[in-house]
Amino acid sequence: MLPPTVLGFYVLLAIGSRSPIGRVWEQWTGHGLAFTFEALVIASIFYSLPFAVQPISAVFSQLDPSLTDAAATLGAGRWRTFTRVVLPLSIEGVVAGGALSFAHTIGEFGVVLMVGGNLPGVTRTISISVYDQVQSLQYDAAHATALALLVFSFGILALVYALMRRPWAVA
Repeated sequence: MLPPTVLGFYVLLAIGSRSPIGRVWEQWTGHGLAFTFEALVIASIFYSLPFAVQPISAVFSQLDPSLTDAAATLGAGRWRTFTRVVLPLSIEGVVAGGALSFAHTIGEFGVVLMVGGNLPGVTRTISISVYDQVQSLQYDAAHATALALLVFSFGILALVYALMRRPWAVA
């Protein structure tokens, strides 16, 4: 529950060129990690992970333990039990968690700006683009970009609700 700019600042310190992670990344890839798309992905995962944990843990806790016990009795290992029993029965919570995290990240501003900056074509996100358009008094462009983001967000939400209804399930 850290403010986004605080989390972004500490992620930036953790992946910067003076940090162990940053040095290993630079030796491995030949370039720094900070202010890259990869850094945005890492920061977004840290920022949005708590929004995925709640629905996923809720659906996992609702599973009947006798199902995993039966899989173990039939000789299935932990990984096979997870992929063949737990995950299929929990897919709604996993999809909901992923959608919540994605929706939360799509409009994020503070973490993105701290870790990725505002590099056109590299780390400029839609939310930063809207901010830039408003700052330069391009309200028509800001309105169009914000409207596109709104339509996209509602589309994702509608897709998640459609999947949650389980139209493929036998009644």
